[in-house]
Amino acid sequence: MYSTKIEPKYKVNSNSRVGLITLATDFRIEKDFNDVIKNMDIDLFVNRIHCYFPLTSENLIKMSNTVTEVSEDILPNEKLDCVVYGCTSGTVATGYENIKNKINKAKPEAKVTTPSTAALNALKKLNIKKISIFTPYSKVLNDDVLNYFRKENFIVTSNSYFDITNDLDIGKVDPNYLYEILCNMDLGDAEALFISCTALPALSIIDKLEKKLNKIVLSSNQVLIWDTLQSIGKNQSIEGFGKLFNTN
Repeated sequence: MYSTKIEPKYKVNSNSRVGLITLATDFRIEKDFNDVIKNMDIDLFVNRIHCYFPLTSENLIKMSNTVTEVSEDILPNEKLDCVVYGCTSGTVATGYENIKNKINKAKPEAKVTTPSTAALNALKKLNIKKISIFTPYSKVLNDDVLNYFRKENFIVTSNSYFDITNDLDIGKVDPNYLYEILCNMDLGDAEALFISCTALPALSIIDKLEKKLNKIVLSSNQVLIWDTLQSIGKNQSIEGFGKLFNTN
C-alpha cells in the first residue's frame, strides 16, 4: 500500500462570521436569523446561555454572568466579526456596556450588538421619535423596557403587554393571534410600533402589519438582524421583513 501526502489549499477569502448568544429557552431567534441571511455570505454560529425563571431583572442580570465563557465557546480561539447577544430585556437589565465588555474579553475584535441598542439604531436611522411598544413580559419588565426608551428621549404613546414570566411560553404564542392583537392595539400618534422580545414570533408578520397599520413596524429580531448586517457591511436591501431592510 502506498500513502501520499497532499498539501491542502485554503480559501483566500472566508464568509463573515457572526456569533449568536441566545437564551437556552429561545427557539425562535435562530430561525429568524436563518430566514433573513440564508442567501448571504455569512456563517452563523450559535451558543446558548442558561436562562433562569421567572423572568426578572435579577435573573436576567444573573444570566449575564457567564457571557464571557459562552462567547469564548463560539469557535474557540477564532475571530468573529460580530457577536450578537439575543435578549432584549436582558440587555435592558444588565446594560449594553456590561454585555459588550464581557463579550470582548473573549472576542476582543468583534463588534457587539443587542436587541435594545439595535432598536435605538433603527429608530434613529428612520428618524422616529414617537413609538408604541408591545412586550410579552411581566408588568415590571414591561415597564423597564418603556423606561429604557424614555431615557433615550423617545416618546412612548401607548403600550400593551402579555404578562408572561416564562420564556418558553413566550415562544409558544400563536403568530396569528399576535397579529390580531397588534392590529387592534391603540397606537395613538406613534410613528412606529416596536414589538419587544427575541422569542416572540413577530418577524413573519411584520410586512402585513405595516400594510394594515400604515406604520413602521419593528421587532427585536428584525432590528437585531438588521444591525448585525450593518456592522459587518452587508447592508443591501432585503424584501419580506419590513421597511427597515429597505433603508440602507
